[in-house]
This record gives sequence, C-alpha cells and structure tokens, in this order.
Amino acid sequence: MTYTLVLLRHGQSIWNLENRFTGWTDVPLTELGIQEARSAADRLRNAGLSFDQAFTSVLHRAVDSLSIIQEEMHLSSLLVVQTWTLNERHYGCLQGLNKAETARRLGHDRVMYWRRSYRGRPPALEWDDYRHPRFDPRYSFLPPEQLPCSESLQDTVERLLPFWHSSIVPAIRSGRRVLILAHGNSLRALIKYLEDIPEAEVPGIHVPTGTPMIYELGLDLRPIRRYDLVNST
Repeated sequence: MTYTLVLLRHGQSIWNLENRFTGWTDVPLTELGIQEARSAADRLRNAGLSFDQAFTSVLHRAVDSLSIIQEEMHLSSLLVVQTWTLNERHYGCLQGLNKAETARRLGHDRVMYWRRSYRGRPPALEWDDYRHPRFDPRYSFLPPEQLPCSESLQDTVERLLPFWHSSIVPAIRSGRRVLILAHGNSLRALIKYLEDIPEAEVPGIHVPTGTPMIYELGLDLRPIRRYDLVNST
C-alpha cells in the first residue's frame, strides 16, 4: 500500500517578480502567478489527481493559489485547513529588500548563507518594528514569544514538524488525498525532512512556483518515488 501526497508552491507573487525577500509579508499574486496556479490545476487534473483535503498557510499568495486550484478542479467539497505553521520562512530585517541589491551591499556569500543554508538566520526584526508579526491580528492567539522575528530553515522545520505529525500525517493515513500548498522555504523544510536530505545538500533544494511535486509514500510515510508535473508548453 502507498499514499500519494502533492506539494505545490504558490504562483508567482509581486515580490517574486521584483526579486524581493518576502517572508511573512502579505503580497498578491501577479497575473503570471494566477496563470501558474491555473496551469498547475490543469496538470493535476490531466494526471488523474484529485484531493479530499488541502493544507495551506495564512498568507494570501498561498490561500489565493489554493482557491484557484479548487475552482479550476471543481473541488467544492475540499476540506481546507489554514495554518501559520506552513507560512514562508520569516526573513527578519531582509523582508522587503531586493535580493540582488542586498547581496551587493552586504556581500554575496553572506546573503546566500542566509538564503540557502540550513542554519543561517537573517538579522532579526526589533520588537517594535511594524513588520513584527505580533502586530498582525491573525497571530493574536499565539504567545508573543512564539512568533518569529527571523528564522533559519532549521527554525522553519522545527515549527512545521509538530503540525505535520499532529494534523497532516493522520489525514494521509486516513486515506484522504492530500495537497499541501505553501511556500518555497516551508516546502524546502518539509522536503528536507521527508527525503532526509543531509544539511550539506540543503542549498540544492529548489522549489519553483506553480510546479506540482508528487510523492508516493510507503507505510512509514517515507518517499518511494517523487516526480514533478512540469509544464510542457
């Protein structure tokens, strides 16, 4: 017996287009991002895939991408769970900055360490910075000390895994067809865990926007096979 799990990164956002660090900042999809979500729905449908339950973050670029998938695939009865634990990695003080300009100003190696390594954590937001998530009512139910002001990929793994074990694993084991629609780094964190990727190889994990990743999982929920549904046009 095997289980099928689909991972999908949201469509292109405005700050993806502008090459900015986004993190927990809420930015909308571009027209291309909307089309990427529609195209992903087409590929999933053409591959004979459908879903009973979907998990996503609370950030609009993921929520909106999932809404498009749901509409295009006619999934009116889809059970949707939104959780902050699937949010993008928090980029701290880098949020809103252009990636190329920041690399020129602070040094390419330093910025790439923050971006791609497992343990690199960008400079943190100050407690009174308006960008701090404690000012967002969506997170008011969380103790302030639990809210990140900067995260490494390791931090993202650690905040994601409890929800994986408590909520997503039971859904998969119950036989539900599960889609996780999230972000580049929250999905990198999950891929690192699922595939048991060594820390030294973490920089090579890349998750493109709008490309469904299909996992066939064994009874232990470890991958037997993975393949991506790449747009052929």
